[in-house]
Amino acid sequence: MISESQSEKAKILSNGLIYEIIPTGDKNLATSEKDLIRNKSELNFINQKDDEVSEKTDKLISTKRGVINQILITCAVLLLSAACGMPIGYSAVLLPQLYNSSEAIKIDIEMGSWIASVHSLSTPVGSFVSGSIADRFGRKTTLIIAVIPLIIGWTFLAMSQTYTHLLIGRVIAGAAVGILGAPAQVLIAEVAEPKLRSLLIGAPYVSYSIGILIVYLLGSLFHWRIVAWSGLVLPILAAIALFRIPESPAWLVRNNKKNKAFKALLTLRGDETIANRELNDLIVLCENEKNQTTNENIIQLCMQRIAIKPLLIVNIFNVLQLFSGTFLVVFYANDIISEFGGDVDANKASVLTSVVRVACTTLFCFLLLIIRRRTILNVSGLGSGISCLALGFYLMTRINEPRTEFDIYFASICMILYIAFNTPLMVIPGVMIGELFPGKIRGRIGGWIFALFNVLLFGLTKVFPLVKTVIKTHGMFIMFGVGSLLAWVFIFFTLPETKGKQLTEIEEYFSQDNWFWVTRNRKNKKIDGKA
Repeated sequence: MISESQSEKAKILSNGLIYEIIPTGDKNLATSEKDLIRNKSELNFINQKDDEVSEKTDKLISTKRGVINQILITCAVLLLSAACGMPIGYSAVLLPQLYNSSEAIKIDIEMGSWIASVHSLSTPVGSFVSGSIADRFGRKTTLIIAVIPLIIGWTFLAMSQTYTHLLIGRVIAGAAVGILGAPAQVLIAEVAEPKLRSLLIGAPYVSYSIGILIVYLLGSLFHWRIVAWSGLVLPILAAIALFRIPESPAWLVRNNKKNKAFKALLTLRGDETIANRELNDLIVLCENEKNQTTNENIIQLCMQRIAIKPLLIVNIFNVLQLFSGTFLVVFYANDIISEFGGDVDANKASVLTSVVRVACTTLFCFLLLIIRRRTILNVSGLGSGISCLALGFYLMTRINEPRTEFDIYFASICMILYIAFNTPLMVIPGVMIGELFPGKIRGRIGGWIFALFNVLLFGLTKVFPLVKTVIKTHGMFIMFGVGSLLAWVFIFFTLPETKGKQLTEIEEYFSQDNWFWVTRNRKNKKIDGKA
Protein backbone atom coordinates (compact mmCIF):
# COMPACT_ATOMS: atom_id res chain seq x y z
CA MET A 1 0.00 0.00 0.00
CA ILE A 2 1.16 3.53 -0.69
CA SER A 3 0.43 4.52 2.92
CA GLU A 4 3.53 2.59 3.96
CA SER A 5 5.79 4.90 1.98
CA GLN A 6 4.22 8.28 2.56
CA SER A 7 7.60 9.95 2.99
CA GLU A 8 9.05 8.43 -0.20
CA LYS A 9 8.38 8.83 -3.86
CA ALA A 10 6.98 5.78 -5.61
CA LYS A 11 8.63 5.55 -8.98
CA ILE A 12 7.90 3.55 -12.10
CA LEU A 13 10.69 3.51 -14.67
CA SER A 14 10.25 2.47 -18.29
CA ASN A 15 12.15 3.31 -21.47
CA GLY A 16 13.88 6.22 -19.80
CA LEU A 17 10.62 7.81 -18.50
CA ILE A 18 10.00 8.20 -14.74
CA TYR A 19 6.46 8.37 -13.35
CA GLU A 20 6.20 9.67 -9.80
CA ILE A 21 3.31 9.06 -7.38
CA ILE A 22 3.70 11.23 -4.28
CA PRO A 23 1.43 10.12 -1.38
CA THR A 24 -0.20 13.08 0.39
CA GLY A 25 -1.71 11.32 3.42
CA ASP A 26 -4.54 8.92 4.16
CA LYS A 27 -7.27 11.36 3.16
CA ASN A 28 -5.81 11.51 -0.34
CA LEU A 29 -5.15 7.81 -0.49
CA ALA A 30 -7.95 7.12 -2.92
CA THR A 31 -6.72 9.86 -5.24
CA SER A 32 -3.16 8.56 -5.02
CA GLU A 33 -4.32 5.03 -5.80
CA LYS A 34 -6.21 6.35 -8.82
CA ASP A 35 -3.05 8.13 -9.93
CA LEU A 36 -1.11 4.90 -9.50
CA ILE A 37 -3.66 2.96 -11.55
CA ARG A 38 -3.62 5.64 -14.26
CA ASN A 39 0.17 5.65 -14.37
CA LYS A 40 0.31 1.87 -14.46
CA SER A 41 -2.10 1.93 -17.39
CA GLU A 42 0.11 4.42 -19.19
CA LEU A 43 3.14 2.26 -18.37
CA ASN A 44 1.45 -0.87 -19.74
CA PHE A 45 0.64 1.03 -22.93
CA ILE A 46 4.26 2.12 -23.26
CA ASN A 47 5.52 -1.42 -22.59
CA GLN A 48 3.14 -2.75 -25.23
CA LYS A 49 4.48 -0.27 -27.76
CA ASP A 50 8.02 -1.07 -26.61
CA ASP A 51 7.41 -4.78 -27.24
CA GLU A 52 6.02 -4.01 -30.68
CA VAL A 53 9.17 -2.02 -31.55
CA SER A 54 11.37 -4.81 -30.13
CA GLU A 55 9.54 -7.42 -32.17
CA LYS A 56 9.94 -5.31 -35.28
CA THR A 57 13.61 -4.73 -34.47
CA ASP A 58 14.25 -8.45 -34.02
CA LYS A 59 12.87 -9.09 -37.50
CA LEU A 60 14.51 -6.14 -39.24
CA ILE A 61 17.20 -4.27 -37.34
CA SER A 62 18.17 -2.16 -40.35
CA THR A 63 16.43 -1.00 -43.47
CA LYS A 64 17.64 -2.18 -46.85
CA ARG A 65 19.57 1.04 -47.24
CA GLY A 66 21.15 0.55 -43.82
CA VAL A 67 22.29 -2.98 -44.70
CA ILE A 68 23.83 -1.70 -47.94
CA ASN A 69 25.71 1.00 -45.98
CA GLN A 70 27.03 -1.60 -43.53
CA ILE A 71 28.31 -3.70 -46.42
CA LEU A 72 29.91 -0.68 -48.11
CA ILE A 73 31.67 0.30 -44.87
CA THR A 74 32.92 -3.26 -44.48
CA CYS A 75 34.21 -3.18 -48.06
CA ALA A 76 36.21 -0.03 -47.29
CA VAL A 77 37.84 -1.86 -44.38
CA LEU A 78 38.40 -4.94 -46.54
CA LEU A 79 40.33 -2.90 -49.10
CA LEU A 80 42.88 -2.12 -46.39
CA SER A 81 42.84 -5.72 -45.14
CA ALA A 82 43.68 -6.94 -48.65
CA ALA A 83 46.42 -4.31 -48.83
CA CYS A 84 47.89 -5.73 -45.62
CA GLY A 85 47.62 -9.29 -46.94
CA MET A 86 50.04 -8.44 -49.74
CA PRO A 87 53.15 -7.92 -47.54
CA ILE A 88 52.29 -11.13 -45.68
CA GLY A 89 52.76 -13.14 -48.87
CA TYR A 90 55.45 -10.95 -50.44
CA SER A 91 58.37 -12.98 -49.11
CA ALA A 92 57.21 -15.97 -51.17
CA VAL A 93 57.60 -13.76 -54.26
CA LEU A 94 60.75 -11.91 -53.22
CA LEU A 95 62.99 -14.72 -52.00
CA PRO A 96 63.01 -16.97 -55.11
CA GLN A 97 63.90 -13.96 -57.28
CA LEU A 98 66.66 -12.76 -54.92
CA TYR A 99 68.22 -16.23 -54.89
CA ASN A 100 68.63 -15.78 -58.65
CA SER A 101 72.27 -15.02 -59.49
CA SER A 102 71.28 -12.22 -61.90
CA GLU A 103 69.85 -10.06 -59.10
CA ALA A 104 71.90 -7.08 -57.87
CA ILE A 105 71.05 -7.83 -54.23
CA LYS A 106 72.56 -11.18 -53.26
CA ILE A 107 71.21 -13.19 -50.32
CA ASP A 108 71.71 -16.62 -48.81
CA ILE A 109 69.34 -18.85 -46.84
CA GLU A 110 70.13 -17.08 -43.55
CA MET A 111 69.37 -13.67 -45.05
CA GLY A 112 66.23 -15.03 -46.66
CA SER A 113 64.95 -16.31 -43.31
CA TRP A 114 65.34 -12.80 -41.87
CA ILE A 115 63.47 -11.23 -44.78
CA ALA A 116 60.61 -13.69 -44.33
CA SER A 117 60.43 -13.56 -40.53
CA VAL A 118 61.15 -9.91 -39.66
CA HIS A 119 57.64 -8.99 -40.81
CA SER A 120 56.22 -11.06 -37.94
CA LEU A 121 58.70 -9.51 -35.50
CA SER A 122 57.50 -5.96 -36.18
CA THR A 123 53.79 -6.79 -36.33
CA PRO A 124 53.47 -7.09 -32.49
CA VAL A 125 54.80 -3.55 -32.15
CA GLY A 126 51.88 -2.30 -34.22
CA SER A 127 49.49 -4.53 -32.28
CA PHE A 128 50.60 -3.13 -28.90
CA VAL A 129 50.07 0.50 -29.94
CA SER A 130 46.91 -0.04 -32.00
CA GLY A 131 44.65 -0.38 -28.97
CA SER A 132 45.74 2.93 -27.48
CA ILE A 133 45.48 4.70 -30.84
CA ALA A 134 42.03 3.25 -31.50
CA ASP A 135 40.76 4.31 -28.06
CA ARG A 136 42.27 7.78 -28.34
CA PHE A 137 41.55 8.72 -31.98
CA GLY A 138 38.86 6.26 -33.09
CA ARG A 139 38.72 3.02 -35.07
CA LYS A 140 38.33 4.70 -38.47
CA THR A 141 41.17 7.15 -37.81
CA THR A 142 43.45 4.31 -36.70
CA LEU A 143 42.85 2.47 -39.97
CA ILE A 144 43.71 5.62 -41.93
CA ILE A 145 46.87 6.02 -39.83
CA ALA A 146 47.83 2.41 -40.72
CA VAL A 147 47.90 3.38 -44.40
CA ILE A 148 50.91 5.68 -43.86
CA PRO A 149 53.50 3.07 -42.73
CA LEU A 150 52.13 0.64 -45.29
CA ILE A 151 52.86 3.08 -48.13
CA ILE A 152 56.29 3.88 -46.66
CA GLY A 153 57.10 0.18 -46.33
CA TRP A 154 56.21 -0.64 -49.93
CA THR A 155 58.19 2.38 -51.14
CA PHE A 156 61.27 1.19 -49.23
CA LEU A 157 60.91 -2.27 -50.75
CA ALA A 158 60.45 -0.97 -54.29
CA MET A 159 63.49 1.34 -54.09
CA SER A 160 65.77 -1.00 -52.11
CA GLN A 161 69.37 -1.15 -53.22
CA THR A 162 70.70 -3.17 -50.28
CA TYR A 163 69.69 -6.04 -48.05
CA THR A 164 69.25 -3.56 -45.17
CA HIS A 165 66.71 -1.54 -47.16
CA LEU A 166 64.68 -4.69 -47.72
CA LEU A 167 64.61 -5.43 -44.01
CA ILE A 168 63.56 -1.85 -43.18
CA GLY A 169 60.72 -2.05 -45.70
CA ARG A 170 59.53 -5.37 -44.28
CA VAL A 171 59.67 -4.01 -40.70
CA ILE A 172 57.61 -0.90 -41.54
CA ALA A 173 55.03 -2.88 -43.53
CA GLY A 174 54.80 -5.44 -40.72
CA ALA A 175 54.09 -2.71 -38.17
CA ALA A 176 51.28 -1.42 -40.41
CA VAL A 177 49.69 -4.88 -40.49
CA GLY A 178 49.84 -4.98 -36.70
CA ILE A 179 48.15 -1.59 -36.37
CA LEU A 180 45.34 -2.68 -38.68
CA GLY A 181 44.39 -6.05 -37.16
CA ALA A 182 42.34 -5.30 -34.05
CA PRO A 183 40.72 -1.96 -35.08
CA ALA A 184 39.46 -3.49 -38.34
CA GLN A 185 37.72 -6.32 -36.47
CA VAL A 186 36.36 -3.96 -33.83
CA LEU A 187 35.02 -1.41 -36.33
CA ILE A 188 33.16 -4.05 -38.31
CA ALA A 189 31.77 -5.62 -35.13
CA GLU A 190 30.56 -2.23 -33.88
CA VAL A 191 28.85 -1.10 -37.09
CA ALA A 192 27.28 -4.41 -38.13
CA GLU A 193 23.90 -5.53 -36.91
CA PRO A 194 23.87 -8.87 -35.00
CA LYS A 195 22.43 -10.90 -37.88
CA LEU A 196 25.25 -9.82 -40.20
CA ARG A 197 28.03 -9.75 -37.64
CA SER A 198 29.06 -13.43 -37.93
CA LEU A 199 29.49 -13.05 -41.67
CA LEU A 200 31.11 -9.62 -41.79
CA ILE A 201 33.52 -10.14 -38.88
CA GLY A 202 35.16 -13.03 -40.75
CA ALA A 203 35.45 -11.04 -43.98
CA PRO A 204 38.89 -9.49 -43.20
CA TYR A 205 40.41 -12.96 -43.35
CA VAL A 206 38.98 -13.36 -46.83
CA SER A 207 40.63 -10.05 -47.74
CA TYR A 208 43.97 -11.15 -46.28
CA SER A 209 43.76 -14.25 -48.49
CA ILE A 210 42.86 -12.14 -51.51
CA GLY A 211 45.85 -9.89 -50.81
CA ILE A 212 48.12 -12.94 -50.67
CA LEU A 213 46.62 -14.18 -53.94
CA ILE A 214 47.19 -10.80 -55.61
CA VAL A 215 50.84 -10.66 -54.60
CA TYR A 216 51.42 -14.28 -55.69
CA LEU A 217 49.78 -13.56 -59.04
CA LEU A 218 51.81 -10.41 -59.59
CA GLY A 219 54.98 -12.20 -58.53
CA SER A 220 54.41 -14.89 -61.15
CA LEU A 221 54.27 -12.21 -63.85
CA PHE A 222 56.52 -9.32 -62.83
CA HIS A 223 59.81 -8.41 -61.17
CA TRP A 224 59.71 -7.98 -57.39
CA ARG A 225 60.21 -4.20 -57.67
CA ILE A 226 57.13 -3.84 -59.90
CA VAL A 227 55.19 -5.96 -57.40
CA ALA A 228 56.28 -3.62 -54.60
CA TRP A 229 55.15 -0.52 -56.52
CA SER A 230 51.84 -2.26 -57.22
CA GLY A 231 51.44 -2.69 -53.46
CA LEU A 232 50.74 1.07 -53.20
CA VAL A 233 47.47 0.89 -55.12
CA LEU A 234 45.23 -0.77 -52.52
CA PRO A 235 46.37 1.37 -49.54
CA ILE A 236 45.65 4.57 -51.48
CA LEU A 237 42.21 3.34 -52.56
CA ALA A 238 41.51 2.21 -48.99
CA ALA A 239 42.43 5.62 -47.57
CA ILE A 240 40.04 7.36 -49.98
CA ALA A 241 37.23 4.95 -49.08
CA LEU A 242 37.85 5.18 -45.32
CA PHE A 243 37.61 8.98 -45.37
CA ARG A 244 33.99 8.63 -46.53
CA ILE A 245 32.71 6.19 -43.89
CA PRO A 246 31.35 7.09 -40.43
CA GLU A 247 33.23 6.43 -37.20
CA SER A 248 32.14 3.65 -34.86
CA PRO A 249 28.99 4.80 -32.99
CA ALA A 250 30.18 3.04 -29.82
CA TRP A 251 33.46 4.99 -29.85
CA LEU A 252 31.63 8.27 -30.51
CA VAL A 253 29.33 7.67 -27.52
CA ARG A 254 32.26 6.79 -25.26
CA ASN A 255 33.87 10.10 -26.24
CA ASN A 256 30.71 12.18 -25.64
CA LYS A 257 29.99 12.79 -29.32
CA LYS A 258 26.35 11.74 -29.21
CA ASN A 259 25.19 13.87 -32.16
CA LYS A 260 27.80 12.31 -34.45
CA ALA A 261 26.93 8.89 -33.03
CA PHE A 262 23.26 9.42 -33.97
CA LYS A 263 24.21 10.47 -37.52
CA ALA A 264 26.42 7.38 -37.84
CA LEU A 265 23.64 5.10 -36.58
CA LEU A 266 21.15 6.72 -38.93
CA THR A 267 23.48 5.87 -41.81
CA LEU A 268 24.02 2.31 -40.54
CA ARG A 269 20.41 1.48 -39.64
CA GLY A 270 18.52 3.67 -42.13
CA ASP A 271 15.72 4.43 -39.66
CA GLU A 272 15.52 7.27 -37.15
CA THR A 273 13.55 5.30 -34.54
CA ILE A 274 15.95 2.37 -34.59
CA ALA A 275 18.96 4.72 -34.53
CA ASN A 276 17.55 6.55 -31.49
CA ARG A 277 16.85 3.29 -29.72
CA GLU A 278 20.36 1.93 -30.32
CA LEU A 279 21.90 5.24 -29.28
CA ASN A 280 20.10 5.07 -25.93
CA ASP A 281 21.28 1.48 -25.46
CA LEU A 282 24.88 2.51 -26.18
CA ILE A 283 24.68 5.38 -23.71
CA VAL A 284 23.44 3.07 -20.95
CA LEU A 285 26.04 0.41 -21.83
CA CYS A 286 28.91 2.90 -21.77
CA GLU A 287 27.81 4.28 -18.41
CA ASN A 288 27.68 0.75 -16.97
CA GLU A 289 31.15 -0.03 -18.33
CA LYS A 290 32.57 3.12 -16.74
CA ASN A 291 31.06 2.21 -13.38
CA GLN A 292 32.31 -1.38 -13.54
CA THR A 293 35.87 -0.78 -14.70
CA THR A 294 36.86 2.31 -12.75
CA ASN A 295 39.10 0.52 -10.23
CA GLU A 296 39.71 -2.78 -12.01
CA ASN A 297 43.19 -4.07 -12.83
CA ILE A 298 43.60 -5.90 -16.16
CA ILE A 299 45.93 -8.49 -14.63
CA GLN A 300 43.42 -9.28 -11.88
CA LEU A 301 40.67 -9.57 -14.48
CA CYS A 302 42.73 -11.98 -16.58
CA MET A 303 43.37 -14.22 -13.56
CA GLN A 304 39.67 -14.75 -12.94
CA ARG A 305 38.21 -18.11 -13.97
CA ILE A 306 35.98 -16.49 -16.57
CA ALA A 307 39.07 -15.09 -18.34
CA ILE A 308 41.88 -17.56 -17.65
CA LYS A 309 40.06 -20.41 -19.39
CA PRO A 310 39.61 -18.66 -22.75
CA LEU A 311 43.15 -17.25 -22.44
CA LEU A 312 44.57 -20.75 -22.21
CA ILE A 313 42.33 -22.07 -24.98
CA VAL A 314 43.22 -19.32 -27.46
CA ASN A 315 46.96 -19.25 -26.77
CA ILE A 316 47.44 -23.04 -26.78
CA PHE A 317 45.42 -23.25 -29.97
CA ASN A 318 47.59 -20.52 -31.55
CA VAL A 319 50.75 -22.52 -30.78
CA LEU A 320 49.27 -25.69 -32.31
CA GLN A 321 48.06 -23.69 -35.31
CA LEU A 322 51.62 -22.46 -35.93
CA PHE A 323 52.96 -26.03 -35.93
CA SER A 324 50.21 -27.04 -38.35
CA GLY A 325 52.06 -24.86 -40.89
CA THR A 326 49.28 -22.38 -41.66
CA PHE A 327 51.52 -19.32 -42.10
CA LEU A 328 54.76 -21.13 -42.91
CA VAL A 329 53.19 -22.30 -46.17
CA VAL A 330 52.18 -18.70 -46.90
CA PHE A 331 55.71 -17.33 -46.28
CA TYR A 332 57.60 -20.12 -48.06
CA ALA A 333 55.04 -21.33 -50.62
CA ASN A 334 57.37 -21.27 -53.65
CA ASP A 335 60.28 -22.93 -51.82
CA ILE A 336 58.06 -25.70 -50.43
CA ILE A 337 56.31 -26.47 -53.71
CA SER A 338 59.59 -26.47 -55.66
CA GLU A 339 60.65 -29.42 -53.48
CA PHE A 340 58.04 -31.59 -55.22
CA GLY A 341 60.40 -31.79 -58.19
CA GLY A 342 59.46 -32.57 -61.75
CA ASP A 343 58.26 -29.82 -64.08
CA VAL A 344 56.14 -28.06 -61.47
CA ASP A 345 55.95 -24.29 -61.94
CA ALA A 346 56.27 -23.13 -58.33
CA ASN A 347 54.85 -19.66 -59.09
CA LYS A 348 51.70 -21.00 -60.73
CA ALA A 349 51.31 -23.64 -58.05
CA SER A 350 51.55 -20.96 -55.34
CA VAL A 351 48.84 -18.95 -57.08
CA LEU A 352 46.65 -22.07 -57.17
CA THR A 353 47.10 -22.68 -53.43
CA SER A 354 46.17 -19.05 -52.81
CA VAL A 355 43.03 -19.37 -54.93
CA VAL A 356 42.04 -22.40 -52.87
CA ARG A 357 42.71 -20.44 -49.66
CA VAL A 358 40.50 -17.53 -50.79
CA ALA A 359 37.67 -19.86 -51.80
CA CYS A 360 37.83 -21.83 -48.54
CA THR A 361 38.04 -18.69 -46.38
CA THR A 362 34.96 -17.28 -48.10
CA LEU A 363 33.12 -20.58 -47.71
CA PHE A 364 34.10 -20.78 -44.03
CA CYS A 365 32.63 -17.33 -43.32
CA PHE A 366 29.27 -18.47 -44.70
CA LEU A 367 29.46 -21.82 -42.90
CA LEU A 368 29.79 -19.93 -39.61
CA LEU A 369 26.17 -18.84 -40.11
CA ILE A 370 24.72 -22.35 -40.46
CA ILE A 371 27.11 -24.95 -38.98
CA ARG A 372 28.46 -25.32 -35.44
CA ARG A 373 31.95 -24.00 -34.81
CA ARG A 374 33.11 -27.29 -33.28
CA THR A 375 31.92 -29.32 -36.26
CA ILE A 376 33.79 -27.13 -38.73
CA LEU A 377 37.00 -27.12 -36.71
CA ASN A 378 36.96 -30.84 -35.97
CA VAL A 379 36.65 -31.58 -39.70
CA SER A 380 39.33 -28.96 -40.41
CA GLY A 381 41.91 -30.32 -37.95
CA LEU A 382 41.31 -33.95 -38.87
CA GLY A 383 41.34 -33.32 -42.63
CA SER A 384 44.44 -31.13 -42.44
CA GLY A 385 46.30 -33.71 -40.36
CA ILE A 386 45.45 -36.70 -42.56
CA SER A 387 46.33 -34.91 -45.82
CA CYS A 388 49.70 -33.74 -44.43
CA LEU A 389 50.62 -37.13 -42.98
CA ALA A 390 49.68 -38.84 -46.25
CA LEU A 391 51.92 -36.46 -48.19
CA GLY A 392 54.77 -36.63 -45.67
CA PHE A 393 54.94 -40.43 -45.48
CA TYR A 394 54.54 -40.77 -49.25
CA LEU A 395 57.46 -38.39 -49.88
CA MET A 396 59.51 -40.31 -47.32
CA THR A 397 59.09 -43.49 -49.36
CA ARG A 398 60.25 -41.63 -52.49
CA ILE A 399 63.34 -39.91 -51.09
CA ASN A 400 65.88 -41.51 -53.43
CA GLU A 401 63.49 -42.11 -56.29
CA PRO A 402 63.11 -39.91 -59.39
CA ARG A 403 59.86 -37.93 -59.40
CA THR A 404 57.20 -39.42 -61.64
CA GLU A 405 54.06 -37.76 -63.00
CA PHE A 406 52.01 -39.67 -60.43
CA ASP A 407 54.21 -38.30 -57.63
CA ILE A 408 53.53 -34.73 -58.76
CA TYR A 409 49.77 -35.27 -59.00
CA PHE A 410 49.58 -37.00 -55.63
CA ALA A 411 51.63 -34.28 -53.92
CA SER A 412 49.55 -31.54 -55.54
CA ILE A 413 46.23 -33.12 -54.48
CA CYS A 414 47.45 -33.56 -50.90
CA MET A 415 48.72 -29.97 -50.85
CA ILE A 416 45.39 -28.58 -52.09
CA LEU A 417 43.46 -30.68 -49.57
CA TYR A 418 45.78 -29.48 -46.82
CA ILE A 419 45.22 -25.80 -47.74
CA ALA A 420 41.44 -26.35 -47.94
CA PHE A 421 41.14 -28.10 -44.57
CA ASN A 422 43.70 -25.90 -42.80
CA THR A 423 42.14 -22.55 -43.75
CA PRO A 424 39.53 -22.53 -40.91
CA LEU A 425 42.39 -22.93 -38.42
CA MET A 426 43.74 -19.60 -39.69
CA VAL A 427 40.41 -17.76 -39.36
CA ILE A 428 39.07 -19.08 -36.05
CA PRO A 429 41.42 -17.26 -33.60
CA GLY A 430 39.80 -13.94 -34.52
CA VAL A 431 36.36 -15.43 -33.94
CA MET A 432 37.54 -16.87 -30.61
CA ILE A 433 38.69 -13.47 -29.36
CA GLY A 434 35.35 -11.93 -30.29
CA GLU A 435 33.24 -14.66 -28.67
CA LEU A 436 35.13 -16.32 -25.80
CA PHE A 437 36.44 -13.37 -23.79
CA PRO A 438 34.28 -11.35 -21.39
CA GLY A 439 33.41 -7.86 -22.59
CA LYS A 440 35.47 -6.13 -19.89
CA ILE A 441 38.78 -7.36 -21.32
CA ARG A 442 37.94 -8.29 -24.90
CA GLY A 443 39.29 -5.12 -26.48
CA ARG A 444 42.46 -4.88 -24.40
CA ILE A 445 43.40 -8.55 -24.49
CA GLY A 446 42.85 -9.00 -28.25
CA GLY A 447 45.87 -6.92 -29.26
CA TRP A 448 48.08 -8.63 -26.68
CA ILE A 449 47.17 -12.10 -27.94
CA PHE A 450 47.79 -11.02 -31.53
CA ALA A 451 51.17 -9.59 -30.50
CA LEU A 452 52.23 -12.76 -28.65
CA PHE A 453 51.15 -14.88 -31.62
CA ASN A 454 53.33 -12.88 -34.00
CA VAL A 455 56.35 -13.10 -31.70
CA LEU A 456 56.02 -16.88 -31.77
CA LEU A 457 55.43 -16.78 -35.53
CA PHE A 458 58.64 -14.79 -35.97
CA GLY A 459 60.67 -17.37 -34.07
CA LEU A 460 59.23 -20.29 -36.00
CA THR A 461 59.57 -18.53 -39.37
CA LYS A 462 63.18 -17.62 -38.61
CA VAL A 463 64.31 -21.16 -37.79
CA PHE A 464 62.12 -22.90 -40.35
CA PRO A 465 64.65 -22.96 -43.25
CA LEU A 466 67.28 -24.54 -40.98
CA VAL A 467 64.78 -27.05 -39.59
CA LYS A 468 63.67 -27.99 -43.10
CA THR A 469 67.26 -28.77 -44.13
CA VAL A 470 67.43 -31.25 -41.23
CA ILE A 471 64.02 -32.95 -41.38
CA LYS A 472 63.60 -32.52 -45.16
CA THR A 473 60.32 -31.89 -46.96
CA HIS A 474 58.69 -35.12 -45.85
CA GLY A 475 59.55 -34.42 -42.20
CA MET A 476 58.12 -30.91 -42.54
CA PHE A 477 54.74 -32.23 -43.72
CA ILE A 478 54.73 -34.89 -41.00
CA MET A 479 55.28 -32.07 -38.48
CA PHE A 480 52.39 -30.13 -40.03
CA GLY A 481 50.20 -33.23 -39.83
CA VAL A 482 51.00 -33.90 -36.18
CA GLY A 483 50.37 -30.23 -35.34
CA SER A 484 46.99 -30.34 -37.09
CA LEU A 485 45.91 -33.52 -35.31
CA LEU A 486 46.97 -32.12 -31.93
CA ALA A 487 44.92 -29.00 -32.70
CA TRP A 488 41.95 -31.27 -33.52
CA VAL A 489 42.29 -33.19 -30.22
CA PHE A 490 42.61 -29.94 -28.28
CA ILE A 491 39.53 -28.45 -29.95
CA PHE A 492 37.52 -31.61 -29.32
CA PHE A 493 38.19 -31.58 -25.58
CA THR A 494 38.25 -27.87 -24.72
CA LEU A 495 36.55 -25.53 -27.20
CA PRO A 496 32.93 -24.71 -26.28
CA GLU A 497 30.21 -24.42 -28.90
CA THR A 498 29.35 -20.73 -29.35
CA LYS A 499 27.06 -20.72 -32.38
CA GLY A 500 23.69 -19.25 -31.47
CA LYS A 501 24.82 -18.39 -27.94
CA GLN A 502 24.58 -15.02 -26.25
CA LEU A 503 27.87 -13.67 -24.92
CA THR A 504 26.40 -13.86 -21.41
CA GLU A 505 25.75 -17.59 -21.87
CA ILE A 506 29.36 -18.12 -22.94
CA GLU A 507 30.59 -16.22 -19.88
CA GLU A 508 28.31 -18.37 -17.72
CA TYR A 509 29.93 -21.51 -19.16
CA PHE A 510 33.45 -20.30 -18.36
CA SER A 511 32.42 -19.39 -14.81
CA GLN A 512 31.74 -23.07 -14.03
CA ASP A 513 34.21 -25.48 -12.43
CA ASN A 514 34.84 -27.67 -15.47
CA TRP A 515 37.91 -27.05 -17.62
CA PHE A 516 36.90 -29.29 -20.52
CA TRP A 517 33.95 -29.13 -22.88
CA VAL A 518 33.49 -32.89 -22.62
CA THR A 519 32.92 -32.58 -18.85
CA ARG A 520 30.45 -29.69 -19.08
CA ASN A 521 27.13 -29.67 -17.25
CA ARG A 522 24.89 -31.21 -19.89
CA LYS A 523 21.78 -30.47 -17.84
CA ASN A 524 22.21 -26.77 -18.56
CA LYS A 525 20.70 -26.33 -21.99
CA LYS A 526 22.24 -22.89 -22.38
CA ILE A 527 25.72 -24.33 -22.67
CA ASP A 528 24.93 -27.75 -24.06
CA GLY A 529 25.88 -26.70 -27.58
CA LYS A 530 22.47 -27.28 -29.10
CA ALA A 531 21.87 -24.78 -31.84
